[in-house]
Amino acid sequence: MTAAENVCYTLINVPMDSEPPSEISLKNDLGNCDMSAFLTSFPPLEKGDVKLKTEALKKVIIMILNGEKLPGLLMTIIRFVLPLQDHTIKKLLLVFWEIVPKTTPDGRLLQEMILVCDAYRKDLQHPNEFIRGSTLRFLCKLKEAELLEPLMPAIRACLEHRHSYVRRNAVLAIYTIYRNFEHLIPDAPELIHDFLVNEKDASCKRNAFMMLIHADQDRALDYLSTCIDQVQTFGDILQLVIVELIYKVCHANPSERARFIRCIYNLLQSSSPAVKYEAAGTLVTLSSAPTAIKAAAQCYIDLIIKESDNNVKLIVLDRLIELKEHPSHERVLQDLVMDILRVLSTPDLEVRKKTLQLALDLVSSRNVEELVIVLKKEVIKTNNVTEHEDTDKYRQLLVRTLHSCSVRFPDMAANVIPVLMEFLSDNNEAAAADVLEFVREAIQRFDNLRPLIVEKMLEVFHAIKSVKIYRGALWILGEYCSTKEDIQSVMTEVRRSLGEIPIVESEIKKEAGELKPEEEVSVGPAQKLVTEMGTYATQSALSSSRPAKKEEDRPPLRGFLLDGDFFVAASLATTLTKIALRYVSLVQEKKKQNSFNAEAMLLMATILHLGKSSLPKKPITDDDVDRISLCLKVLSECSPLMNDIFNKECRQSLSHMLSAKLEEEKLSQKKESEKRNVTIQPDDPISFMQLTAKNEMSSKEDQFQLSLLAAMGNTQRKEAADPLASKLNKVVTQLTGFSDPVYAEAYVHVNQYDIVLDVLVVNQTSDTLQNCTLELATLGDLKLVEKPSPLTLAPHDFANIKANVKVASTENGIIFGNVVYDVSGAASDRNCVVLSDIHIDIMDYIQPASCTDAEFRQMWAEFEWENKVTVNTNIIDLNEYLQHILKSTNMKCLTPEKALSGYCGFMAANLYARSIFGEDALANVSIEKPIHLGPEAPVTGHIRIRAKSQGMALSLGDKINLSQKKTSV
Repeated sequence: MTAAENVCYTLINVPMDSEPPSEISLKNDLGNCDMSAFLTSFPPLEKGDVKLKTEALKKVIIMILNGEKLPGLLMTIIRFVLPLQDHTIKKLLLVFWEIVPKTTPDGRLLQEMILVCDAYRKDLQHPNEFIRGSTLRFLCKLKEAELLEPLMPAIRACLEHRHSYVRRNAVLAIYTIYRNFEHLIPDAPELIHDFLVNEKDASCKRNAFMMLIHADQDRALDYLSTCIDQVQTFGDILQLVIVELIYKVCHANPSERARFIRCIYNLLQSSSPAVKYEAAGTLVTLSSAPTAIKAAAQCYIDLIIKESDNNVKLIVLDRLIELKEHPSHERVLQDLVMDILRVLSTPDLEVRKKTLQLALDLVSSRNVEELVIVLKKEVIKTNNVTEHEDTDKYRQLLVRTLHSCSVRFPDMAANVIPVLMEFLSDNNEAAAADVLEFVREAIQRFDNLRPLIVEKMLEVFHAIKSVKIYRGALWILGEYCSTKEDIQSVMTEVRRSLGEIPIVESEIKKEAGELKPEEEVSVGPAQKLVTEMGTYATQSALSSSRPAKKEEDRPPLRGFLLDGDFFVAASLATTLTKIALRYVSLVQEKKKQNSFNAEAMLLMATILHLGKSSLPKKPITDDDVDRISLCLKVLSECSPLMNDIFNKECRQSLSHMLSAKLEEEKLSQKKESEKRNVTIQPDDPISFMQLTAKNEMSSKEDQFQLSLLAAMGNTQRKEAADPLASKLNKVVTQLTGFSDPVYAEAYVHVNQYDIVLDVLVVNQTSDTLQNCTLELATLGDLKLVEKPSPLTLAPHDFANIKANVKVASTENGIIFGNVVYDVSGAASDRNCVVLSDIHIDIMDYIQPASCTDAEFRQMWAEFEWENKVTVNTNIIDLNEYLQHILKSTNMKCLTPEKALSGYCGFMAANLYARSIFGEDALANVSIEKPIHLGPEAPVTGHIRIRAKSQGMALSLGDKINLSQKKTSV
C-alpha cells in the first residue's frame, strides 16, 4: 500500500487540565467498590440522559486508548447507546467501534458484532445524509470481511443517493473494500466507471477517478480519452488527479507521452494555482524540448508573481533553480531573465535574494544590458525609502549583484558606477561599504574608468557620513589621483572637510565665544518654562541654539577627529603622503613642491596636536601617532625607497588580492559547472530502462510519491531505499541489559525537524506482561510529541514501539526513560526497567554554509554567546588539524586556501555553518606549532565559537572537545 492510500487518523482531544481517567481514579470515585461490577453496569450508560451518556462514552473511549480492557461494556453499549439517534452519540460510536476489539483471542468475530452490523445497515439507509456519509467513512476503516459482507447491497445503493456527500463517501468505501477484500465486490471498477460517466459533481468524480487510477488504470485512461478535450472545464480537484494519472502512465510507458502532452499544455492555463504547479512539474519530467521547458518556466514565474504567500513563492523559485541546474535547460531560461526579474516586486527579502541570485546565474552577454537597466531602476527606487525594514538589506543585494555583473561584463561598469557612487553618502553603512568595495575593484581593473570614478568620488566626498566609508574613500583618492588637477582637488576637499586650522586654537576660540560676526547668534525673546518641580525658569534662545549650530557647521572630518576617531587621521596621513610624493614627481617647480609638502605636513601636525590635547572625546592612540609621525618623516626626507613603497607596493598588494579572489571565484564556478555537466566516459555502461532493476531507476522515481513522502517527513535517502538495508546501516542503541526482564534497543532516525525512535521491546520472562509502557522524557530543547500506547507481551514475545520527538533548536539533547509493566496474576506494584540515555548529536542539524567576510564580522560582533575551547590534540600538523575539525563539526572554512597555504608555524581560519533552523554558528581557529618543543610536538592554540543561542555555542564546543584527538585506526 502506497503512502497515498493510507487512511486518515481520527484525533481525540483530551482536556489538558484533567488527567485521563484510570482504574485508580475510578476506584477512588466509587469508594473502592468492585471495579468489574462498576464496569459491567456503568450506570450513566444505562440510566443517564443523552449528555451523561455522551460523557461516559468519551471516558470509555479514552480508557480503551490508554490500554484498558473493558469486555463487559460491549453489550451495555449495544443495548443502551447504539439505538440512540443523537448525532454526537453516533459520531462517538464510530470512534468506539473503530478501536474496540472485535474478535475473540482465537481470531473469530464476536457474536455481539452481528447486532452492530445490523445497526449500521440501518444507518446506511438513514434519511439523514450526514449519518449515511459518516457511516460510509467508518466502513473504510473496518478490516473484518464478515462485518462488511451483509452491508454490500446498502453500500451499492448509496451510489445513487441524491446528496453528493453520500455518493463520494460511497466511492471511497467501495475502493477500500475492493482493495482489501476484492471477493466482496469483484465488479467494483466497472461499477465505478459507469458511475463516473453519469456523475456531475466534481468531488464525486474526483474520488471515482482516483479509485480507477489505483484499481483499474486502463478504465481510467479510457474515460480520460473520451473527455480529454473537456479537461480544462473540470474542477481543480479532478484536474489534479488527471495530472497524476498522466504522470504515472507516461512514467511507466514513455511511448504514451505524445498522447497526453497536449492535455498537460492545456492544464498550464488552469485557473487553479495548484493545478498549474503540478502540470508544469509534470511537463518538465515528460519532455525536455525547449518549448516545453519555456512553457513550464513561464508558468512558474506567473505563479510566483500572482501568489501572495511567500512560502509558495520560495517553493516555486526552488523549482526554477532546479530547472537551471540542467545544462540543456539553462539556455532556455536565459531568455526569461527579464520575466524572472518581475518577481522583485515582492517585498520579502528572501524571495528577492533568491531571484537576484537566479538572475545572476542566468545572465549572459545577450541580456546583461537589460538586467543592469532593471537593477539600476530598483536601486534608485530604494533611495531614501525607509518604510520597510529590509530596504537597506535589499539595497545591499542590488549593489552586490551589480558588482558581479560589472566584473563579469566590464562594458557595463561605466553605466553602473555613476548610479552607485551616490550611495557612498548613504546613512546605511553596509550598503555604502559594498559600493566602496565595488568601486575599489573597478578602479583597479578598468584603467579607462579611473578619471570617471575619481571625478564622481570628489563630487560625493564631502557628503560621506560614515567614518569607515570616509577612510576607504581617502585611500582610493590617494592611490588613484594621478594628475596635478586631481591632486589639487583632493587637497581642497581635505581642507574643506577639516575646517579651519590649527584645529586646537580655533576650537578653543569657539569655546571661549570669540566668534566671527557671521557666526554670532542673536538673542531671542526670553521664554518662561515650568520645571518638573512646578517652579518657573527663564530660557533664552542663545544658550540653546549655539551648540546646535556649532554641531551643524562642523565639517565631517573635523567631527570624526573631535569624537576621538584618530584611525581616519592615520589614513589621511597616508593619503596626503601619497599625493604629495606624486605631486613632487609631476611638478618640476621647487617652490610649488615645497608649498604642497608643507601644507600636507601642517595638516598632519595639527592633527597630532589635537590628539594630544584634551579636546577630543578620546585621546589619540600610540599606533596612530606612529603612523602620522612616519608620514611626516617620509615627506621631510622624500627618499626613492619610500616613494616606491607608498606609490607602487600598495597598489600591487591590492592587485594580488583581487586576482587571488577572482581566481578563487573562477575555481568555484568551474567546480559548479563540472558538477552540472553530465559527462559519459567511453567505457560507461549503457542503461536500458526495460532491463533496469526497480531499485536502480533513480531517474525514474515517482515524483508524486516522493513529494508526498517529503510532506509527511518520510523522505527516503537514495542509499536507504531498502528499509532492511537502511536499518542494517544504522547503529543500534542498546537501552537495557541482556539479563533484564525486558530487553530494549532502539534505532534513532533523525529527520529534519523530528526524531523517530523505533524501539524493540522483548519479553525475556515466562510471564505475560500487561500494560507494558515505554515512558520517555527529554532534556534540552526536545519535546515528546505523543505518549506511546501500552501493549501486552506474551511470554518471550517482542514488539516494536515508535515514538516521535520534536526538535525545536540546534543543541545537544538527551532522551531518557523506562519501561513499566504489570505481571499477569501478580499482586505486586508495577515493575520498572530503567533505560540507558540516548544522546542526540548536534551534528545531525548543522550544515556547511557560506557568507562574506563583512557578514561574518558583523555576526561576530552581534552574537553574544562565546565559547572558548583550548586545543588539546595529538595531531602535529596545522592543516591536518584544521581538516579534522572541519570534518568533525560539519563547518565550512571561509578563509581562502591560498591564505592557508605555505608553512609559517601558525594558522588562523574562520569557520561557518548554519543549522536547519536558520541559526548561525561562527568559529575562529587560532593555532600554532610550538617549534621549540621539537617536530613531534602537537598543535596548540584556541578555538572561539560564537552563536546567537547559548545551547548552540556550548554544544558545538562540546563536540570539538570530544573529537579533537585523532583516533588511531
